[in-house]
Amino acid sequence: MEQNQENKEKTQASDTENTTTEEVVVEAGKKDEVDYKEKYFYLAADYDNFRKRVEREKENLHKFGNEKVLSDLLDVVDNFERTIDMLRPDADQKVKNLVIGLDMVNKLMLDKLSRHGLTVVEAIGKDFDPNFHEAMAQEYSEGKKPNEVIKEFQKGYILNGRLLRAAKVVVASDKQ
Repeated sequence: MEQNQENKEKTQASDTENTTTEEVVVEAGKKDEVDYKEKYFYLAADYDNFRKRVEREKENLHKFGNEKVLSDLLDVVDNFERTIDMLRPDADQKVKNLVIGLDMVNKLMLDKLSRHGLTVVEAIGKDFDPNFHEAMAQEYSEGKKPNEVIKEFQKGYILNGRLLRAAKVVVASDKQ
C-alpha cells in the first residue's frame, strides 16, 4: 500500500511539473505575441510618420523649389521699375509711349511671378515690422507716427508665405 501511495504522489508531482511547463510555454508564447504586436504598432506608426514627412517635403519642394530662380528675377523687376521711374517725367511723346510699353511688360512679369506664389510686401504707410522690413534710415516726418514706413528703397517679396526678400525702407522718427 505504501508503494501505491508513493506512486500516486509521484504521478501528481509529475502532473504538476507538466502543468507548470505547459503554463510557462503558454506564457512565453503570449509574451512573444505581445512583443510582436508592440513591434507591429511601432513600425506602423513609424511608417505613417515617414509617409507624412515625405508628403511635407514634397509639398515644400513644390512650393519653394523655384525660390532661387524667382529671387534672381527680382533684380530684373527692380531694374525695370527703376527704368520706368527714370523715364516717366520725360515730356517727349515717344518716350511716354516707351514708358507705357515698359510698364505693361513690368505688370505682365509681376502677374506671371504672382502665379508662382510671389507677392509684394506692403511697406509705405505701414508700421515697421522687422520680419518684413529692413530699416536703412530714420527721418523726421511731420504728421507721421514713429516707426511708420515713409519711404521704400527696394521692394520686399514673399514666396508662398515665406519671406524671400525684406523691403529696404526709411522709418519715421519722432525726433528732428
